[in-house]
Amino acid sequence: MEDQEKSLILGDDAIRRKIIRMAFEIIENNLNEKSIVLAGISGQGYTLARLLEKELRKISAVKILLVKISIDKNAPESSIVKLDVSLKELKKKAIVLVDDVLNTGKILTYSMKPFLAVAVKKIEVAVLVNRSHLLFPVHPNYTGHSLSTTLNDHIEVVLSKKLAVYLH
Repeated sequence: MEDQEKSLILGDDAIRRKIIRMAFEIIENNLNEKSIVLAGISGQGYTLARLLEKELRKISAVKILLVKISIDKNAPESSIVKLDVSLKELKKKAIVLVDDVLNTGKILTYSMKPFLAVAVKKIEVAVLVNRSHLLFPVHPNYTGHSLSTTLNDHIEVVLSKKLAVYLH
């Protein structure tokens, strides 16, 4: 899409502040945990999880385990969901599922499947942008920015050197 067709919703500084706030909220809600698992959905979700991990390490001594969730986003219902760690490493842990945008909740719901096969302590959800078009029962515990959009709108999240969120 051309640049004039998209509107900047969040710039670099705003996103960095939101990530810092989300990290503090994660620590506050997990004060008694010895370790926290940040499970990022491959792509921008995993990148956001890495950014959260960096901030969490600055503000807390809690052990952070970063996990990558691989899922076919075009067909999550028939996809085999893979983790880059063994399930036994997740036993009795607090899990924070991380994705860049929460649209309908479908991908986050199917991404939970491997965590349901092991006795985890709890599962929370962190998203940078919540669009609130929930068709699945997934509500974020940690939200960077809530945005009312139509289903036809597209949210573009850029988490490279310069951070940005655009609305198309």
